[in-house]
Amino acid sequence: MNQTQTAAPRRRGIFGLALIALIMVSVLASLGVWQLRRKDEKRALISALTERLAGVPGALPAVVEWPALTPARDEFRRVSFSASFESKPDVMVYSSGSAVRDDINGPGTWAFVPARLADGRSVVINAGFVQNTMQDRAQQDRAVKPLVTGAPVTLTGYLRFPETAGTLTPADDVAKRLWFVRDHRTMAKAFGWGEVAPFYIDLESPAPASGVPKPGPLHVHLKDDHLQYAITWFGLALVVAAAFGFWVVGQRRS
Repeated sequence: MNQTQTAAPRRRGIFGLALIALIMVSVLASLGVWQLRRKDEKRALISALTERLAGVPGALPAVVEWPALTPARDEFRRVSFSASFESKPDVMVYSSGSAVRDDINGPGTWAFVPARLADGRSVVINAGFVQNTMQDRAQQDRAVKPLVTGAPVTLTGYLRFPETAGTLTPADDVAKRLWFVRDHRTMAKAFGWGEVAPFYIDLESPAPASGVPKPGPLHVHLKDDHLQYAITWFGLALVVAAAFGFWVVGQRRS
């Protein structure tokens, strides 16, 4: 086979590999650009959440505003209002720790209790953390009972929105009043709390005399690794481009 006959297949081979390399570099570079955009979005979110958490507490949103509230715009807003804890079954929500409470380490339960506003509406309060590693119902009852006095209390806390159970989330234990996701709407249906606000309140203060349940301030702890990921994707794109370049040079020499 002469040189002319071997040149055409070689050119086709180079063209094919060049196309593959171009596609790979384009995909890797686009992933890098996407991570840079995610970095900007994450830092904007952290800034917004930090500002909300540090803001002066405002009034609880009016009922007419409730349908328009969204997690993206309203989660972690600080509010202050008057309400009285209701004498209805509370729910304990199991947690292995907290991503937004610096003072919570290790497993326990959160005490979710319905409260009545002055206008008769109900809002659910996460009254705080209980060191309850065994999810003991009696221990939770002892912690929650002193809260239910029937008298209005000025509460300060943060707007939060319900979570969604994942595929591996354990089922709710209605008999034990034990939940594994913070979905106050399903609690309200299960225990006759009536119609409740679409949000619940993570209580910041006041703390009961016993210190249990333990409310407290929230802090933002969101991971921001997007720049590192972007550098990794761009680096892989350069590796693919360099490898193809070295291959082409080797082919020409041969």
